[in-house]
Amino acid sequence: MKKQNLDPTPASFASRRLAGPAWRFPLERPHLGALLGNADVGAMVWGEGRTLRVTLGRPDVWDHSGGSAFTAEQTYANIRATLEGGDADRLKALFKAPASRPTVVPLGRVEFDLGAGTRLDTASLDLAAGALEIRVAKGRRALVVRMVMDVESGAVHIAWPRELKPAAVCVPAWDGLRADFEKRGFAPPTRFAAADFGGWVQTLPRDPAVACAWTTARGESALVVFRPQAAEDDAVLAEAAGTLADAWTRGFVRTAREAAAWWRAYWRDAPALDIPNPALQRLHDYGMYKFACATRPGATPCTLQGPWVEDYQFPPWSNDYHFNINVQMCYWPAYHGNRLEHLRPLFDMIRGWLPQLRENARTFIGVEDGVMLPHAVDDRCRCMGNFWTGMMDHGCTMWIAEMMFRYVRYSGDRRFLRTDAYPFMRGAMAVFAAMLETAPDGALALPVGVSPEFRGDRPDAWGRNPSFQLACAHRLAEDLETAAAMLGETPPPVCAQILAKLPKAALVPEGHRAVIALWEGLKLPESHRHHSHLAAIAPFDAIDCESPEWAEIVEASLTNWIFHGPGLWSGWCVPWASMIHTRVGNAAMAEMWLEIWERFFTNRGHGTLHDAGAAGISLMGMNAVESRKRPGAEIMQLDGGMGCVAAIHEMLLHDRRGVNCLFRGAPARWDDVGFRGLLAPGGVLVGAVRRRGGVQTVTLEAKTATTFRLANPFGGSSYRIRRGANAAVKRLVPADGVI
Repeated sequence: MKKQNLDPTPASFASRRLAGPAWRFPLERPHLGALLGNADVGAMVWGEGRTLRVTLGRPDVWDHSGGSAFTAEQTYANIRATLEGGDADRLKALFKAPASRPTVVPLGRVEFDLGAGTRLDTASLDLAAGALEIRVAKGRRALVVRMVMDVESGAVHIAWPRELKPAAVCVPAWDGLRADFEKRGFAPPTRFAAADFGGWVQTLPRDPAVACAWTTARGESALVVFRPQAAEDDAVLAEAAGTLADAWTRGFVRTAREAAAWWRAYWRDAPALDIPNPALQRLHDYGMYKFACATRPGATPCTLQGPWVEDYQFPPWSNDYHFNINVQMCYWPAYHGNRLEHLRPLFDMIRGWLPQLRENARTFIGVEDGVMLPHAVDDRCRCMGNFWTGMMDHGCTMWIAEMMFRYVRYSGDRRFLRTDAYPFMRGAMAVFAAMLETAPDGALALPVGVSPEFRGDRPDAWGRNPSFQLACAHRLAEDLETAAAMLGETPPPVCAQILAKLPKAALVPEGHRAVIALWEGLKLPESHRHHSHLAAIAPFDAIDCESPEWAEIVEASLTNWIFHGPGLWSGWCVPWASMIHTRVGNAAMAEMWLEIWERFFTNRGHGTLHDAGAAGISLMGMNAVESRKRPGAEIMQLDGGMGCVAAIHEMLLHDRRGVNCLFRGAPARWDDVGFRGLLAPGGVLVGAVRRRGGVQTVTLEAKTATTFRLANPFGGSSYRIRRGANAAVKRLVPADGVI
């Protein structure tokens, strides 16, 4: 038999140019544009004809008016009694809609008139350096405008060719949204202008003001967004001039050089993939670029849209934090993508919310040591509205606990485990345990729970033992036992009880086998965007899909799920579907769903959409016939794009019940495919190459001693292990096809 290699040393990987995106003008709206960002500031570059537009956004500029908090009446006991009694009127009274909701505020844009005889042609983004080039036609000449963002300050720097003398105009969001601003109590912006600079200051009713400004001189422009410290107009103007002067002093060349260095460091540690599918290669590379732009360490945690806030409307769902999948999906690339430090701003924000999370738990269920995170909040953890199913969806809290412990599994950060993750995990479990009932035979059950977004906030949007909540609880119980062992602690006794006495899923009989249900007695009856009932398969890995106990159940459940199809799916649930197919070995479909997502849930500017952008695949925001599609602005969210990045990672590498699996989602038609630098649990960097359908080499690199379990990727071939210069490898006895 031919010998293959299991090699623990870093392998050389053919250098490959990152698959950067390109644009062709006209680009008539912001979300068609090219993106620059540093997580605190976002720039969308778009336009048509002779007008180049740069829309600026910040995800930390909140109007905090409105929203709600848990009230003394919104207890689990009251909600349960109301639901079981079928009292729809009382349910409405318990969850009254607030007068308004907090929202991230749109800022506006700067427009550059490039002059007579010019026309915007194309744009391309150098992902390796974070630099944008825009080609402008002027007569028979092709001119190049260069643009880059200062990674630290978020200032946008533009270098103009000497043939262009652009004239800048400020367009605050107020100009197109005056009625919406006035409804929220805003005053008009204060504008300022001079020969070589201009801008505006937008005050907020209850929060600090925000200012945008630009300057142009000697062939360069700089655009800045900042929060003024001064209050008087003259002082704010002086502050704007000083901020612009700081940016101007740095200049385009220095900013571009420092940005390129930052991006080189980022890509040096990020995975490199060689996929024989150009569409997926672009999704991955541009997705990892956007991930950095939206989650930079030390910056604002990523919201639904990150820093890219359009100027023609207040952002859908306020550009808030949704914790029933959206935030989690936005951060999924951090794990296999080896960008763990990008998770810390999110965890730091949640740490700051702990007093509110504890108060939520006391109010809702009466436990003193619990934490409870509702599904949609602003940056101060204030509930966005009256969506009762989201407010009591404890899966949101347990999912964040899973993210924290997954970070520990990949990083080995025991200090974070002791100070942050383990206390949060225990707090999440305390709330869930308080909701459980014990039957005379010792069986545990969740008497009233929800399956995310199924039936919205209808009075019948609940059931006993929702499969999503059960999967979350089993994942948390397993993780708590592992975490306690790592710390030398004793896990909460309820963990063992859950693992032994609580079902892993609600099952309903179908013929000679069972199907995973949404909750007891209700199998999936229709197409639904949230694959919550299948969460035990992915992402929580709570069941062994190939075991005798679960194999037929999983097949029957996927049969029902596939039968109902994607007719009511949103964009972000498509990569999740790809992951589910990867977990069961449906590699061709794992690939196909990502291709479909790229075709139907991105616009022609590579913007990632919540609703379908073309007819025929889903009725989410789209009619069945393209010519009759509903009017309205598109909804951009980052979650679907980040989910695609993570789904591509999982096609190549994922761990299943503690065993690492290679190429389980890579279709057989991918004759030649490889990767390096995907991060696995234990802090192991993995690389692998498959040629002509057979795995040739696997490379492993670990900074500390660890155990790495690998499903044998070599089939019937024998293999040899080569040790690196500083490596000591102990080969364990293989069992059940595991190396």
